[in-house]
Amino acid sequence: MAPSFVFEPPSDEEYSDAEEEEQQEEQQEEEEDEQQEGVKPSRPRHSQSPWDFAAYSETVAEEHARRSTTSVDFKISKALQQRSVPISDPISDDGTSSGSESDKQEDYKPEDDEGDDATNVSDSKSFFSPSDGASFNANSFMELNLSRPLLRACEKLGYTKPTPIQAACIPLALTGRDICGSAITGSGKTAAFALPTLERLLFRPKRVPAIRVLVLTPARELAVQVHSMIEKLAQFTDIRCCLVVGGLSLKAQEAALRSMPDIVVATPGRIIDHLRNSMSVDLEDLAVLILDEADRLLEVGFSAEIRELIRVCPKRRQTMLFSATMTEEVDELVKLSLTKPVRLSADPSAKRPVTLTEEVVRIRRMREVNQEAVLLALCSKTFTSRVIIFSGTKQAAHRLKILFGLAGFKAAELHGNLTQVQRLDALELFRKQGADYLIATDVAARGLDIIGVQTVINYACPRDLTSYVHRVGRTARAGREGYAVTFVTDNDRSLLKAIAKRAGSKLRSRIVAEQSITKWSQIIEQMEDQVAAIFQEEREEQALRKAEMEANKAENMIAHKDEIYSRPKRTWFVTEKEKRIVMKAAKASNESEKHSGIEVISAQQAEDLKLKEKRKREREKNLPRKKRRKLEAAREMLDEENQNEKSDGSGKSKKEKTGMPLVDVAYRRAKAVKAAKKATDAGKIGRKPSKKSSSTPQRTESRTDEMQDLFQSDMSQRKQNRKSNGAGKKKSKNSFKSKSRYKRR
Repeated sequence: MAPSFVFEPPSDEEYSDAEEEEQQEEQQEEEEDEQQEGVKPSRPRHSQSPWDFAAYSETVAEEHARRSTTSVDFKISKALQQRSVPISDPISDDGTSSGSESDKQEDYKPEDDEGDDATNVSDSKSFFSPSDGASFNANSFMELNLSRPLLRACEKLGYTKPTPIQAACIPLALTGRDICGSAITGSGKTAAFALPTLERLLFRPKRVPAIRVLVLTPARELAVQVHSMIEKLAQFTDIRCCLVVGGLSLKAQEAALRSMPDIVVATPGRIIDHLRNSMSVDLEDLAVLILDEADRLLEVGFSAEIRELIRVCPKRRQTMLFSATMTEEVDELVKLSLTKPVRLSADPSAKRPVTLTEEVVRIRRMREVNQEAVLLALCSKTFTSRVIIFSGTKQAAHRLKILFGLAGFKAAELHGNLTQVQRLDALELFRKQGADYLIATDVAARGLDIIGVQTVINYACPRDLTSYVHRVGRTARAGREGYAVTFVTDNDRSLLKAIAKRAGSKLRSRIVAEQSITKWSQIIEQMEDQVAAIFQEEREEQALRKAEMEANKAENMIAHKDEIYSRPKRTWFVTEKEKRIVMKAAKASNESEKHSGIEVISAQQAEDLKLKEKRKREREKNLPRKKRRKLEAAREMLDEENQNEKSDGSGKSKKEKTGMPLVDVAYRRAKAVKAAKKATDAGKIGRKPSKKSSSTPQRTESRTDEMQDLFQSDMSQRKQNRKSNGAGKKKSKNSFKSKSRYKRR
């Protein structure tokens, strides 16, 4: 295994328009020089772009016209036209902030010398087969024994020399081995599994059409990218590829799956939907299963769906897993029923690219309110183009998009609240440099390969080092330079330590000028009214669209009732509600694991906990008396159980001491009597004549008579008391107790 390697671009990336023009100009100049010298000019090479996001959807304008809505850019431009007082712009004509200091960049100095906890990784070599014969070096794709159509496609795309992961993976994958591959971001993992798969499919039995390869990805945009890449590599073959993701036409995907394409690129939820609800769609002849970004697919959100798909797939298949941050634990890999897989690691886990410059911006607790101003100050002066900004939530990303638009910056947004057409359009706009900033959530963090991304800004700090590695991997790809700037608050100290350990002495700390932050915070305050107006307009459009949808649904139900009810009901593997419950349970378990040990909390966290308890008590005071008493009773029972556990020390004694409620005892006795009577009537149990049986009815009859006498005497006594206390008075309705407590629960 080669310890290190040097990238020789191009890899799986595309060439931008500017680079293509430069290459064409250079080729023209070389041809002119050769003609002047009398040398025959060589044929120019035109490299294709592997990615084409616009080919899968209609235009956004058509979608807005169909849905009777307007884009957020139209709303922003309308708000700018209606602006009565122009907002003071801190940017002067030369692009610098007038009268303000420039940003400072200095070496990062850790504040505390806390010891790093060494992670003990279990030895997993016994599970994997040895990869002694794997070579990470190849001078050309011809050395990898690929067919001519694939070599021609590689030449068309501009690929000259295989990257180390491609050189190691392709020969082993051609033999049908199970592979678990990891390599640094931008190292060409897509071509590493696509080329050997296409080579094997060239020798498939063509008379029997079947789905033979399934590629699973965690994000729709990544699936679109992989599908585009496979189609470009298979452009000189008869291999057909199909895209199955959410957000695009369901009927078109059903028709494509029924035609039995050779390769299906899908997201897990949508392919399960088709397998359950589409006719004549199955995976019985599947030969290869590929999991791209496998560590994400094995997490909580996808693990159940992946297990279901593996259960449906045939056992005799080739399975390949690829990711930039492959986990060292093999428990999940065993569940995937891999058979003696080969682990191919082209570089150490979480290795940083040499050309990446990592910076942190410390956001103190008092400055968290001005975080948007810090971001706008950075984007106005330092990072002005080809920037991806990662936000924590969809709402925050949308708000940043509006703020950037009102501030005069060209920005596009990418998150889950958009339709699939809008998401692909945003990617295409940013790829073609129609927008300088792409404001996205973690849906853009994995696998997206857009050339020329100069900067990645983590506006919201990622959850862990793995997410950080994937986010900053969008820049500095295939040997190109890039910047990664992370906003770090006081709550993100553990991640800051991990970043500092990963970057080493190359980590820089950036200090944003105070005057720029102050000016941008004032501008944001002036824009708040316009932001609120845009949000209000969007809410109104959403309400109108929802009403129109309900009306159309009612009309369709009236007009086509018989046809709709005659269709088979669609079934779902996991509903949205069940997904939310699973995610909440996972979050709660993570928090309990986090707080299970003894940990030191800061004074601010202690204050927050106190405030939380205080608010909880105030909410309980405002509850109705009945609910309040129930809560108190539940607390008392919990305290008693805890005391019993402490005093008893074992679960058995606790069970012996706690008694059974009287209602449960009566219910069980009645049930036993009923069962005995039923068995006796059926003749299963013989009647036992006894003296007690003859005396029982007499006792019950006397007991009944006795109770009736008592009840009548009690009622007559009450009537007499009522007459003596007040004969002619009529009680008002308010004197009676509320009937609500007597209602049946």
